[in-house]
Amino acid sequence: MRGAKPEPVQVIKQRRDTALRNLVEGIPYINFLGIQFDRRGDELTAVLPFQDKLIGNPFLPAIHGGVTSAFLEVTAVIELSWSILWEEMEQGTLDPRKLDAAHLPRLPKTIDFTVDYLRSGLPRDAYARARINRSGRRYASVHVEAWQDNRSRLFAQATGHFLLPSRDDPTAPTTAPTPEA
Repeated sequence: MRGAKPEPVQVIKQRRDTALRNLVEGIPYINFLGIQFDRRGDELTAVLPFQDKLIGNPFLPAIHGGVTSAFLEVTAVIELSWSILWEEMEQGTLDPRKLDAAHLPRLPKTIDFTVDYLRSGLPRDAYARARINRSGRRYASVHVEAWQDNRSRLFAQATGHFLLPSRDDPTAPTTAPTPEA
């Protein structure tokens, strides 16, 4: 007997995009800053569309350092979370259709985060990509780079260390609590 017909690629892509959107929308600060994520396969690019409220020094003008830092840290956290979700979706242990606002994974917790401000962030869109340098069972190290017009001309970079949510303890909740809990 033949196996079931594989799902069309567009259906799988839409399901993964929905899972990523639900993950991102589960963090209100991302929405406040207007950060978006562009997914190509398992690679994410964070996009910070320019808004006047992001300016810290109107005389330059330059994007506020706190916004830059938050942009980099959010990029690292989403990259870590997405890498875990991606692995679970690929292994078939997570159905992305079940990843909604009530059933989001716990996020990594920041241990430390060091930002290098290389030049002023100009009043234009910014982009960032995170690279996971090391990821074990409990700890991860991530490097993030941010640029605007030219990827080889970074305006900030950061290195962060994160405590990963436990995946081995079957009694530990892996989703956000529901209102009934």
